[in-house]
Amino acid sequence: MSATRPVIAIPADRRMIGDHPFHAVGEKYLLAVQNGAAALPLLAPSLGAALDFDALLAGIDGLLFTGSPSNVEPHHYDGPPSAPGTWHDPARDATTLPLIRRALAVGVPILGICRGFQEMNVALGGTLHQKVHELTGYLDHRDDESQPLEVQYAPAHEVTLERGGLLAQLAAPALRVRVNSLHSQGVDRLAPGLRIEARAPDGLIEAFTVSEATRFALALQWHPEWQLQDDPLSQAIFAAFGASARDRAAARHREGSVYGK
Repeated sequence: MSATRPVIAIPADRRMIGDHPFHAVGEKYLLAVQNGAAALPLLAPSLGAALDFDALLAGIDGLLFTGSPSNVEPHHYDGPPSAPGTWHDPARDATTLPLIRRALAVGVPILGICRGFQEMNVALGGTLHQKVHELTGYLDHRDDESQPLEVQYAPAHEVTLERGGLLAQLAAPALRVRVNSLHSQGVDRLAPGLRIEARAPDGLIEAFTVSEATRFALALQWHPEWQLQDDPLSQAIFAAFGASARDRAAARHREGSVYGK
């Protein structure tokens, strides 16, 4: 562990580059952890059951589950088969879904973003809509990939924050904030034990917390890591995540000092 910074692990996407599999994390997430959470980012390989989850959790102070072009495979939530051509990452599913459950059990702070938001819901027993834009009464939450990144990641709609929730505290006094929107999937049935933190104008759940978590456990459908220096709420989210990771680091240090006697 860094002497001055907590360690936040980021499970990687498994992607083929040429004929070889690589484990990759977008730089924007690394920078958000480093600068927004004041923590040391650590890439965790998506090796599924071959990864020693307990050893990983014993050596870190937080977990960030990132967005990705891939979707959680629907068999994890008893959903219908995906449409042909849907990008999946079974190695990431096999890593993140059990890791989320174990992390919550031992009090590791968690922040889930986009796919990470969906992973947290599925890991705890919820289900997903695979194509929100095809459902009657819902907005099209996808981005236009033909546009420059600054347009794709620009604020797209408001979300209404739940009074008394964590996000309402972080955004106070505002109860409505504008967020970006770059997803086709969304929460269908919210997992037991999750508290809604924000909704889109169409009613779609856009953020939740884990009610019984002993430390920070927040998931967002939008992308606060994108140019977070320009958005006060994004800054507050990563700062709170980092503060919880520092609390975990201090607890680990105390336990190590006791065991070292």
